[in-house]
Amino acid sequence: MTVTTGTLRLGTRASRLAHTQSQTVADAITAASGVAVELVHISTEGDRSAAAIAQLGGTGVFVTAIRRALLEGTVDVAVHSYKDLPTAPEPGLVLAAVPPREDPRDALVARDGLTLGELPAGARVGTGAPRRVAQLRALGLGLEVVPIRGNVDTRMARVVPGDLDAVVLARAGLARLGRLDAVTETLDPLQVLPAPAQGALAVECRADDERTRELLAALDDAAARACVLAERTTLAALEAGCSAPVAAYAELAEGDDGPELYLRASVTALDGSDGVRDSASGPVADPERLGRALAAELLDRGAAELVAASR
Repeated sequence: MTVTTGTLRLGTRASRLAHTQSQTVADAITAASGVAVELVHISTEGDRSAAAIAQLGGTGVFVTAIRRALLEGTVDVAVHSYKDLPTAPEPGLVLAAVPPREDPRDALVARDGLTLGELPAGARVGTGAPRRVAQLRALGLGLEVVPIRGNVDTRMARVVPGDLDAVVLARAGLARLGRLDAVTETLDPLQVLPAPAQGALAVECRADDERTRELLAALDDAAARACVLAERTTLAALEAGCSAPVAAYAELAEGDDGPELYLRASVTALDGSDGVRDSASGPVADPERLGRALAAELLDRGAAELVAASR
């Protein structure tokens, strides 16, 4: 790519994880184009409040302020954890890149090196995600699932010598922070299916900023974008947000006619008493069609009632 001059301003939350993710993108931009990138810290509603995400309105609490800064021209690029984004597109902005995705599975950090199946009945397990709450309860292990907030370090500190026996976190965040040594088990998606777009980053810029769009195009990973688009289309078709107990996970698989997308999704009652789960496969070139088709199957089996009950 031709070297372009002029520093780009990249908007990010100030948390350690957000800063690390944004710095990774900044470094990739510079490596691909030679353009310097300056990180600009922006405080969001989700950062300022200790309330549960659902109480704050769910989807968008970590992205609205950053998107506003982008639209106002305060910054040129925004980096988000993709799963935090509302499913509806933001007028005036474009998703310019989905970089290669980290492992999207959930991870257990437990006392004494225990796995999920080794935790005793009554063990206190912390998580901030309704999806994880619902799926952990559905396993029928007799765990006490405790709602928690805070950054990765704050959550992990509650295990030893804290008040929890374990916490469940996104493995991707621990990988980016260099904390995989704390993981006592990476959870199989057959037990706990990940959130749509978990482990993926979303890099946005203004739709009319052709220079920045060209710079960011070099960061885009076609496979990651296809998988995430299938998952997020399922979420949108279910009319659910990031705080709903909806899970979706797409992978590239080898089909009879070449590579295809294999998509799994589920909706689980918050108390774990009920749930629907299904899978489908389809062409890599049409992830949205696959996502809509799987959502339709889930809706036919009662997913809408489960989503509505979680609100």
